[in-house]
Amino acid sequence: MDQSAAVWLVLVAAVVAANLPYFNERLLLVGPRRAPKPAGWRLLELALMASMTFALGTMLEARIGQRHEQGWEFYAAAACLFITLGFPGFVWRYLRRGRD
Repeated sequence: MDQSAAVWLVLVAAVVAANLPYFNERLLLVGPRRAPKPAGWRLLELALMASMTFALGTMLEARIGQRHEQGWEFYAAAACLFITLGFPGFVWRYLRRGRD
């Protein structure tokens, strides 16, 4: 896989992963159905999805070439970007449809 395809794969995976907690009522995407699911579970799922997306990016970076060590600034910016990518799901869940 070339570098361009890896970048697009991580971006698409991040967009999908950032919005999944808002479109699914199951706990951790496979657990029992909760209606409505508490916001704390959605935040936990968002953190887990961000971790999985960061792991995918790290794995692809190591596979393409040498992996570069990142400081806390990179992870802070990536977390903010991940939260921003989840904005459409947040709007759909809380602003457009309401809490119920």
